[in-house]
Amino acid sequence: MFQDLNLCYDNSFRREKPTGADTMLLYQGDAVLGRVEAGALRLPLRSELPPSMLALPCRPAFQLGDQSYFVGDAEACAPDREGMGFVPSREFRNLGPKEAVFAAAVGESLHRWYGSTRFCGRCGQSMEDSKTERARVCPACGLTLYPKICPAVIVAVTDKDRLLLTKYQGRDFRRFALVAGFHEIGESLEDTVRREVWEETGLRVKNLRYYKSQPWVFTDSLLMGFWCELEGSDRITLQKSELSEAGWYRREEIPSDYSGISLTGEMIELFRQGKAHAPRPRSDRPEESPSALGPIRV
Repeated sequence: MFQDLNLCYDNSFRREKPTGADTMLLYQGDAVLGRVEAGALRLPLRSELPPSMLALPCRPAFQLGDQSYFVGDAEACAPDREGMGFVPSREFRNLGPKEAVFAAAVGESLHRWYGSTRFCGRCGQSMEDSKTERARVCPACGLTLYPKICPAVIVAVTDKDRLLLTKYQGRDFRRFALVAGFHEIGESLEDTVRREVWEETGLRVKNLRYYKSQPWVFTDSLLMGFWCELEGSDRITLQKSELSEAGWYRREEIPSDYSGISLTGEMIELFRQGKAHAPRPRSDRPEESPSALGPIRV
């Protein structure tokens, strides 16, 4: 998946200013400043920015390995360096290297959040950055907001050697997908799995098994993958507002043209290879708290 990197990802709160050697994540809408060279996304260092962009306000975002990244808004700017432009996030699926795609995607999520929290939703006053943590604080009423993360499930429904595959309605992404949906207030994740499968396809499922998670920052989501088995009739009743099609596919019928960027693609490929129920590797270390572990290796 796109976040599987051999680097330490450290998103702890910082207040420092960028240096010339730091990477800048500057956005116009859903597009990041950079250039594409031979299928590789190149993000600019601050020392490589056009003079017109050096004064743009920016905030510390995170570190990948020894490299620091800063995020900022460049809506009113036009790049004046040859070959530099704004690369839409919809192109990230076909680009490398992984660390640049991961950084640009996470930065875009932060950029959206900062842009949507300029004013307090309770009293309408201008929000300010917290001085102690990554948060937005209203100086008038004290409302505190944290980066937006929406929990969602990805569900691989199996029936022996068949897998339920779907295609989204009204989206640019036209490859096969799995049943997916957002967690609702008051539900367990298992309830979300059962509800989403029933709503989208009219199918009942059993024997739910959690697989793994993925931060899908393109939609500010945390995806949680589940395997489950068909219970009862295999007749599909399509929810046409969400899906354009859904059907049962045997292993040999499933295409293998997935980029490996997503949890959905990984789970489909595992089933195609007959590895859907192989146990996941376990760490030989006892469980530790995130605070004890420090920065996360991704």
